[in-house]
Amino acid sequence: MSLKGTITDDVKTAMKAGEKDRLKVLRLITAAIKQVEVDERKELADEDVLGILTKMVKQRRDSITQYTDGNRQDLADIEQAEIQIIETYLPEQLSEDDIGEIIDEAIASTGAEGMRDMGKVMGVVKSKVQGRADMGQVSGKVKARLG
Repeated sequence: MSLKGTITDDVKTAMKAGEKDRLKVLRLITAAIKQVEVDERKELADEDVLGILTKMVKQRRDSITQYTDGNRQDLADIEQAEIQIIETYLPEQLSEDDIGEIIDEAIASTGAEGMRDMGKVMGVVKSKVQGRADMGQVSGKVKARLG
């Protein structure tokens, strides 16, 4: 079953079980998926759905930072709970060592020698770590290795 189908089934299950908080997050996910499908006029594949979920997690992490800076721990806790629900649909996150290995392989396969080759390396790395690592952190690691 596709990731989108799994989420739709989980919406029904959460409704029947009366899990209001989980249902709210699942509806946010389905709304985001439908919005992209309507905008692009196409059915989304699992990779596209993973991209949406990754973006939703990133947005919530940014919100947590802002809420924490503004002394609103109550709102930060809500965002953290939403992240935990969204992350159940993401693949297992890669370890630092795994990310390092993927970056090293990408540098070797592209023949990258400096910062001007960062785009080539990121293109290879992104396809391998999509949804399994924070791309901002991965980008920083690639810069450090090429710089």
